[in-house]
This record gives sequence, structure tokens and C-alpha cells, in this order.
Amino acid sequence: MRIDKYLAQMGQGTRSEVKQLLKKGKVQVNGVVEKSPKTHVNVDQDQIECQGKLIRYVDKIYIMLNKPKGFVSATKDDINDTVIDLISEYNYLDIFPVGRLDKDTEGLLLITNDGQFTHDLMSPKKHISKTYEVTAQKNITSHDIDRFKSGIELTDGVTKPAVLKKCETSNKSLVTLFEGRYHQIKRMFHAIDNEVIELKRIAIGGLSLDEGLAPGEYRQLTLEEIELLTNKEKEV
Repeated sequence: MRIDKYLAQMGQGTRSEVKQLLKKGKVQVNGVVEKSPKTHVNVDQDQIECQGKLIRYVDKIYIMLNKPKGFVSATKDDINDTVIDLISEYNYLDIFPVGRLDKDTEGLLLITNDGQFTHDLMSPKKHISKTYEVTAQKNITSHDIDRFKSGIELTDGVTKPAVLKKCETSNKSLVTLFEGRYHQIKRMFHAIDNEVIELKRIAIGGLSLDEGLAPGEYRQLTLEEIELLTNKEKEV
């Protein structure tokens, strides 16, 4: 790959800006200053530095974000801040959220630029579970648990069986879904004569939210975590 194209793709500027950096001697290949934009580099073997920073080749990226309230799960929005605004350093990779969390919902949200990865996670055939911490207006009852297990009648049909588990605080619970309808948890609680006050996603499949991430913070997934997500979830 031409070095000017490589540096531009890795977010170091436009092709014309990169050419100026090369001309000024700001780029090194294997420790040697390189000024020609036409020079070809091996992105897997050559060590390329730009303005003193090692530029590693990144093709696909997988990010865990602890989404805060007040941000919409979109790449662009004319009114609201988006989750992509929180991860501006990777914008050059054309990243996007995997699915969505409501504006007032926080917690685990995955960001990537891998369309196949997103399709696999979002496909109804995969039965990838999603677990949420829910704070409700009213206490959770055994009858509520049974209704979730049987499926809740909504305007768009009966939901798949879901797991509702009471927490020590009587109006808090954990809910695990195996599908992803619009505002599903809020609608399910409304259907059992209860309302959601706060909602936080804490797990997707076998991947749990990193407790070390404060709201708005993020990190890249490890290879082991990616494997957790790409293995098919078992139905309950």
C-alpha cells in the first residue's frame, strides 16, 4: 500500500495533508525518514511512525463503551450528542454502534466497523442474550417473574420467554432478553402495571460490562471477548 494512502486511512490527515507531513520529514519507515508519498509499505511488517508516533495498522475494530445517559445510539444526529462523539479518535475507521440503547438508557454498547460482526450479533436466529439492570416504580413479584417466563403480550405480539430475577432491593431486578424489540423492557414492565425508572445494560451474551469503565469511557475488546460474542448463545 502507498504510504500516503496508509497514513490517511489510519487517521493522520487527508492525502494532501499527509503529503505535506512526508515532505517535512515527519514520517519514518523502519527508522528512516521517508519523504515520497509513492513509497509502498508492508502494513504487517514495516514500522511506520508519523510525527514521532507509531502508526499501527487497524482494519476492524471492536469497542466496549459504557454509554452514559443523554447520548443517542447513532453515528450522526442534528439535535443530540451521539455515542460516536464519545469515541472521536476512531472516527476515521467509520465506526457505528451495534444496535442501540435508548437516550436515557446507559451501560454496555458495542461500537465497531465490522458489518458482519454486527449482523451476527443482531440476527434473531443467533439468540444472543442481553441482560439489563432495571429499577422500577413498584416491587417485583413472583407473578411478574412467571409472566416474563411465559411471554408478555405487547401490541406487536407476544414476546419470547424472558428471565426476570429479583435483586436484594425489592424494586430492582435483572432482566435477560433473547430478542430486541423497540423499547421492549419498558413496554413489558408497562404491561405488568409497572414502569421503568432506570435502565442499564450489563451484558451481551457472555460479555459483561467492564466495571472499571466509568460512564462515557471505553476500551477495545480483547480477542477472548470477541470470541465470547461470536459463539452462539444457547436458548433457554
